[in-house]
Amino acid sequence: MIALLLALGSSLAYGCADFLGGLGARKAHVLRTVMIAAPASLAVELLLWPVLGASFSAAALGWGAASGVASAAAFALLYKTLAIGPMNVLSPVTALMSAVLPVGVGLLQGERLATAGLIGLPLALVAVVLVSAGHGAGAARPSRTALLLAFGAGAVIALQLVFLHQAPSDSGVAPLIVGRTVSSAVTLTAAALMRRRLGPERPAYAMSAAAGVLDSLANLMFLLAVRSGDLTVVAVITALYPAGTVLLARGVLAERIHRGQLVGLGTAAVAVSLLALT
Repeated sequence: MIALLLALGSSLAYGCADFLGGLGARKAHVLRTVMIAAPASLAVELLLWPVLGASFSAAALGWGAASGVASAAAFALLYKTLAIGPMNVLSPVTALMSAVLPVGVGLLQGERLATAGLIGLPLALVAVVLVSAGHGAGAARPSRTALLLAFGAGAVIALQLVFLHQAPSDSGVAPLIVGRTVSSAVTLTAAALMRRRLGPERPAYAMSAAAGVLDSLANLMFLLAVRSGDLTVVAVITALYPAGTVLLARGVLAERIHRGQLVGLGTAAVAVSLLALT
């Protein structure tokens, strides 16, 4: 149950972070948004160091660095995807991609589920598909470019989660600190190289920083969840984060929620209940 609650918390934090990051990327170049979000996320993890501890072993450094590279790509691709929109379609597409790879890795590593889990796991994946397929007549449809970005974002998010899962369980927040340091360095270097193409618009500082803080908390809860539970279950529950993004997009941006998406949200609730019995 602890792993389940942590995964749900991670899902909620990811959904809110994605919404704020997507809005921020609409106001300025996506790199300007990530330049604020990534260091803000690192600051949170440094503050957590004295509380949760950190062991910087070779494995923690290696897997943390790998997750940082994936995180930098995820930040840029995801916020660019959500900036193009519509959020209520592209966010679930990204989530589906981000769930499939970690689930496969978990099963290949020998994780096994009880009967309730065997039903709840595919049901959760179906829920993500239902939420993503909910656009109807008159609703905004994503472009081919936006869909490609969404698939790419989901793939690198999956890699980030798998890399964090591979880090030693006794390393504390070291993988997060290393990962965010690397992602911040990659982001700032890319921004410096592309400074003439970033445009004159100023980033939404508060919105971008809030997205980074929430993303950091989401990573932390995911890391703690996989250390006390199975990657297959935690990854799928975490991948339900589009529910938060979709609802925020509906409430703030008035994006339409189709009946199929509502069915998807209900299916997600049933799936989580079944996974809680695993």
